[in-house]
Amino acid sequence: MAHGILLHMVFYLAAAVLLVPLAKRIGMGAVLGYLMAGALIGPWGLSLIGNVEDVLSISEFGVVLMLFLIGLELEPKKLWSLRRPIFGWGGAQVLVVSAVLAALALAFGIDTKVAIVAGLGLSLSSTAIVLATLGERKLMPSPAGSASFSILLLQDIAAIPMIALVPLLAGVASESSGAGWQRAAKLVAVLLTLIAVGRCLVNPVMRFIARTGLRELFTAFALLLVIGICLLMEWVGLSLALGTFAAGVLLADSEYRHQLVSDLEPFKGLLLGLFFMAVGMSADFGVLRDHPLLVPALACALILVKGGLLYGMSRWFDIPPGQRLFFALLMSQGGEFAFVVFGAAADAKVLPADVSAMLVMVVTLSMVATPLLLLAYDKLVAPGLRTAKKKRAPDAIEVENPVIIAGFGRFGQIVGRLLAANRIGVTVLDHDPDQIELLRKFGYEVFYGDATRIDLLEAAGIGKASALVVAIDDVDASLALVDAVRERLPSLTILARARNVSHYYDLLDRGVTLIERETFEAALQLGASVLQQLGFPAERAQQAASLFRTHNLKMLMEVYPHQQDQDTIISMTRKGRLELEEMFTGDAAAFNHAGEAAPEDPQRV
Repeated sequence: MAHGILLHMVFYLAAAVLLVPLAKRIGMGAVLGYLMAGALIGPWGLSLIGNVEDVLSISEFGVVLMLFLIGLELEPKKLWSLRRPIFGWGGAQVLVVSAVLAALALAFGIDTKVAIVAGLGLSLSSTAIVLATLGERKLMPSPAGSASFSILLLQDIAAIPMIALVPLLAGVASESSGAGWQRAAKLVAVLLTLIAVGRCLVNPVMRFIARTGLRELFTAFALLLVIGICLLMEWVGLSLALGTFAAGVLLADSEYRHQLVSDLEPFKGLLLGLFFMAVGMSADFGVLRDHPLLVPALACALILVKGGLLYGMSRWFDIPPGQRLFFALLMSQGGEFAFVVFGAAADAKVLPADVSAMLVMVVTLSMVATPLLLLAYDKLVAPGLRTAKKKRAPDAIEVENPVIIAGFGRFGQIVGRLLAANRIGVTVLDHDPDQIELLRKFGYEVFYGDATRIDLLEAAGIGKASALVVAIDDVDASLALVDAVRERLPSLTILARARNVSHYYDLLDRGVTLIERETFEAALQLGASVLQQLGFPAERAQQAASLFRTHNLKMLMEVYPHQQDQDTIISMTRKGRLELEEMFTGDAAAFNHAGEAAPEDPQRV
């Protein structure tokens, strides 16, 4: 038995190690690689693995862990702020897609009960595929990512009443009133237990374990916590994924949240990969063999209808036009909860066994198709969208403000918000249409256009402006902007953001003297905070930071005349360590000259 388990583990790991990197390398993504690996070693491939159901039930724990970790990133206040997209957008998606799919099935003469169950099950999307894809592409914070997450969360909630509806469709008598009250009482008890454990018990226990210094115990407790929550959810008859997500939200403000994430992340990745492999193994290709045209046609119809509905609804979901097709393709597949709904319907005799197997195969094919569709999107559609952004005509600007900000990313936004808070009129130029559309919803006067074009700057009123703030990310573009403005308006005050020292020197060459290095001040203030933590008085720490700022700027200006001298630059690079020691010596001398020496041992202050 032990040798059999080890042999199966070898098959899983070997298939994943071989196929997943290959799929990633050719641009298909890790999810499709896992699906291919599962199909290869499954009953319809090399038949290396036979008992797929057990593997699928174990691997579903990866989805549970994923939602628990997502919950850890969402504080209750943040989750409450998402109530509109979760219940509004998510509810609309489930109702509209279910109704349309059921209506289409009825139009083709399908039995009413079968049509209802099929419509409900196929309205659900794959939590694992969608969230894994968003994480892999780092798109979770995007409008499409936020909308997808909200809808998936509602779908997990909706799966519970869907499963409860199956016995009613089968004509089975509903629970007695007493049994219903008993189940409701269990639900309330579990929720109260989660709140109590999350608020009162978990932190002290983790603090006690942390004192032992044994990290493996911390990992064991994290797994115990998640498994225990799963058992509670199963006892009360709720979705395991939904319950663990709620538990994660309750622990989101825990002081050990980051430790929990780091300990559970490796398990989540491995089990998610195993889940996708199990989906690939569980695909009943016998159904595909018996219906070689019907099953692929149904899968294509599901993707087209569901994707089309999602694309049309994406306008309601506040998704920018450039992300709507991506959102529709990402959410167009069937989901893992559809397997549960169809299984419950088959057990209750609502779905015939062959119909249930066919629907499961349709869902599986749609899940396999998603990475391929996204790959086609990346190759065929995304480049066109980027080109369209560049070709978009600049906005007409009819305002004149004393300050113009070129570039409204993280740096430019802080400057703009500070000025707006002090009632200073600001005109903002940016080249990202999605960013502009989002910022306009918050009341900013943001205009699309290439800020390096002097005609656009003149339309923005630069001739009457008092200052231009250059906050563009791209170094070459920012220098081109300064060149254009200096040629037309040499006396205009320019304040610029420098990405690095070379950029700083290039701006100096162009006569810009009001320059801020984007990371220098933040790092300097953090260093002052470190000094305070080590025992320096606040005033002393700020004085040290101020002296360092002056000394550093002096060094920059001393090096500046030699920036074009390659021999001098090479010589300075070779003597970098010596210069660093001299700088520290100079810092200490400057501090002592200020009349207050640094503590000999700050730890004892």
